[in-house]
Amino acid sequence: MVAINYSTVASLPAMFFEQADDKGEAPFLWAKENKKFQPISWREGAETVLQLAAGLQELGIKAGDRVVLVSENRPEWCLADLAIMATGAITVPGYTTNTVQDHTHILNNSGAVAAIVSTTALSKRVLPAALQAKACKTVISIEEPYETKNLRGLKLEDWSEVIENGKGAESAIREQLDRLERTNTACIIYTSGTGGTPKGVMLSHGAIICNCMGAHDVLEEVGLDQEVFLSFLPLSHAYEHSGGQFFPISIGAEIYYAESIEKLLDNLAEVRPTVMFSVPRLFEAIRTRVLRGLKDQSSFKQGLFEKTLSLGKKRYEQGGRLGPIDGLADGILERLVRSKVKDRFGGRLKAFVAGGAALNYEIGLFFEALGLPLLQGYGQTEAAPVISVNRLGKVKLHTVGPALKGVDLKIANDGEILVRGELLMQGYWGNDEATRQTLSKDGWLHTGDIGQLDEDGYLEITDRKKDIIVNAGGDNISPARVEGLVSLQEEIGQIMVYGDKKPNLVAVIIPDPEWLAAWCKEEGLENTLTDLAKEERLHKVVGAAISASNQDLSNIEKVRKFIIGTEEFTTDNELMTPSMKIRRHKIKEIYQDQLEALYKKGR
Repeated sequence: MVAINYSTVASLPAMFFEQADDKGEAPFLWAKENKKFQPISWREGAETVLQLAAGLQELGIKAGDRVVLVSENRPEWCLADLAIMATGAITVPGYTTNTVQDHTHILNNSGAVAAIVSTTALSKRVLPAALQAKACKTVISIEEPYETKNLRGLKLEDWSEVIENGKGAESAIREQLDRLERTNTACIIYTSGTGGTPKGVMLSHGAIICNCMGAHDVLEEVGLDQEVFLSFLPLSHAYEHSGGQFFPISIGAEIYYAESIEKLLDNLAEVRPTVMFSVPRLFEAIRTRVLRGLKDQSSFKQGLFEKTLSLGKKRYEQGGRLGPIDGLADGILERLVRSKVKDRFGGRLKAFVAGGAALNYEIGLFFEALGLPLLQGYGQTEAAPVISVNRLGKVKLHTVGPALKGVDLKIANDGEILVRGELLMQGYWGNDEATRQTLSKDGWLHTGDIGQLDEDGYLEITDRKKDIIVNAGGDNISPARVEGLVSLQEEIGQIMVYGDKKPNLVAVIIPDPEWLAAWCKEEGLENTLTDLAKEERLHKVVGAAISASNQDLSNIEKVRKFIIGTEEFTTDNELMTPSMKIRRHKIKEIYQDQLEALYKKGR
C-alpha cells in the first residue's frame, strides 16, 4: 500500500489518477452481480471516469456547474463523482430517501444544470423534481428511467451512451486536471436536516484531502497494507464520502459495496473488510442481536461469554493490565470466544471507526471487551467531516479522541467546540448569513457542540448546544446521554426525551422490534405499534425497563413518564437522518401534544 502525498496533491481526481496509474489491473471497486462480487480494476475505472467526464462536457457541463448525483452505493456512484469533478464541475449528492420536494429544493438551491440518477425507482422522484427545477436541463439515467415521454424539453440521456460519446477525448480531460486546485469547490453536500431545511455545505478538494491525511495518520497505527473497505453508509453523507470513498482511494485500497443493510452481516463475512466506517446505531443493533442470540445458547456458553465480557471490561478499566490468573483465563477466552466473534466480522478487521452520532460508553466497552477495535470519532459536514478520533494505542471510550493531524481545536468560554484548518467548509451555498454565523472572521468553525478537552487533548462531547435541555430549575441536561443509557435496555429500540423548561423529563419510546414481536406472541397480541401504543401491559413492561435505567441516572435525568410512539423513527418517514440521528423537531411535531399532556396527568 502506498499513500499519495497529501501535502502536494492538487485535487481529488488527480489523487485518483495517481493511484490508478500505479495500481493498473489491480481490483478497485466490487459489487454483487449474479450472487457474486465482481471487480472493476483501477485501469478500467480510470478509463470510465475520463470517458464519462468527456461525455459530460459534450453535454455542455463546464467548470463550476453543479451536477446532482442520486444513487445507492455502487461503483457508478464513485465513477460519476470523480468524472463530475474531473470536468471542474461540482458534485451535489442527493439522498436516496429524498422526496420529490427534497430533490426540487436541492436542484433549485444549488442551481444544478444536470442530474445523474441510478435506478428506475429513484427516477420516479428525480425526474419530476428536474421538471420543476429552473436550471436543470439534463438527466442521465444509469438504468432504465420510469418515464421517457412528456419531459417538456428536459433531455434524458443514457449513462452508457454518454460514456461512449466521451471516447477519444480522454487525453483532453487528463490535461484539464492541471487547472484544478485544492481551493476549488469539489462538492456541495446538503446537511441531513436534524434541525430544519438542509443547507448546502461547500467543501473544497483540499478539505477532503486534509481529512484523508488525518485518517491516514490515525489508521497508520493499525498497520495499513492491502486494505479492504465495505461501504454501506450513504455516499451522499460526508462521512462515507470522505472516509469510505476518498480515503480508500488515497491509499490504493479496494472498496466493496454492501448489498443492503439487511445483508450487511452476510457481506461482512463474505468481504472480510479490514477497515470499516460506521455509525453508533449499527453497533447498538449488533450488541442487541448478540445478547439476544446468547439466550438460545447453553448455560456453559453463556457463562463463557459473560466471563469474556467481564475480563475484557476489567482489562480496559485497569489500563490494559490483568493479574496472572485473570490474564491466563483471558488468554483462553481469546481463543474460545473472541476469535469466534471476530470471525463473524470476517476475521481480519483492524478497526471500526464510529462517527455520525454519540456512541454510548457501554456500547463501546462491549466491543472493546470482545476484542473488536472500535475508534469513536467526531465531526460534522462543515468539517469534511472528521474532526477528531480515538487512537488505537490509547482508546478513551468516553471521548472522541484528539484532533486529527492538520486540525486546530479549542473550547470557547461558553463550552462550544471551535475548529480551524484546511478541512473547513468554504461556506453554505447561497447563504451568506448562515455562513457568518458559523464561520468566524478569524477562521474558526463554531460547531454548535459543547465539550471539554482532557489532559491528553482528548475531546469529550457534552451535547449539541441547541439540543441541551434546560429544565424548570435551570439545570442543563444532555438528552443524548439519557437516551443512550435508556436504549441499552433490550425492550427499548428508540427514544427521544423531552423536558425543556419542565420540572422533569418525559419521553417518546419505540420498543425494540424483535423484542416486541416475541412479547406480542407470548401475550397473544397483534404486533402493530398503532394498536399497542395504549396497551397497558406493554406500558407496564416498558415502564419497568425505564425504571431500571433510571437507577444509573441522576434525579434530574430520570425519565418520569413516557408515551409509546406509533411508528419507528426511520429515514422513510423523515424521523431519522440518513446518518441515523433522530430528527427531534420532526418527532416533536408529531408527539408534542401527547408529551405536554404527560405533565398534566399521571401514569
